[in-house]
Amino acid sequence: MRIILSLLIALLGNPVFAASGPFISLSNTNFVVLLAFLLFVGVIVYLKVPGKLNGMLDERAKGIKSELDEARSLREDAQSILADYERKQKEVQNQADQIVANAKEEAKVAALVAKDNLNASIKRRLAAAEEQIVSAQIAAIKEVKDTAVTVAIAAAKDVISIGMNTSHANDLIESAIKDVNGKFH
Repeated sequence: MRIILSLLIALLGNPVFAASGPFISLSNTNFVVLLAFLLFVGVIVYLKVPGKLNGMLDERAKGIKSELDEARSLREDAQSILADYERKQKEVQNQADQIVANAKEEAKVAALVAKDNLNASIKRRLAAAEEQIVSAQIAAIKEVKDTAVTVAIAAAKDVISIGMNTSHANDLIESAIKDVNGKFH
């Protein structure tokens, strides 16, 4: 019904009626063009071209819709992956910051321990040096005393051998023996 009404309106608005001579005649070019056009439209309708065009357009629309849905899904997946990577990057950054902070703290502690160890080592070395000095002083004092005793004995021997005779030496020996006996008993 719509088609017939459309054709009627098309025919009435057409300048076909302005042509001279009978309209329905094969010599009238307007009539021949009208027949060719109606035949063309009939062939198109008979071959179901509008339905096929609608089907093709519907298929194309479905394809575009599925591509849009797929693109939307891919975009959402990409956004979730991006969010995961950003979260992981923040976690890694936080871990790196924590590692740096721990390393700095450990370096401070290690520096303090090394300083304490150095101070302890210096104290041990000073104590060892002081002990060596004291030991050297004691050895020097002993050596001086030993040398003094040796010199004194040599001097006493010389003095005694020069100024003493045999009887006097015997008296001194006996006196020394009595002193030693008195000290032991």
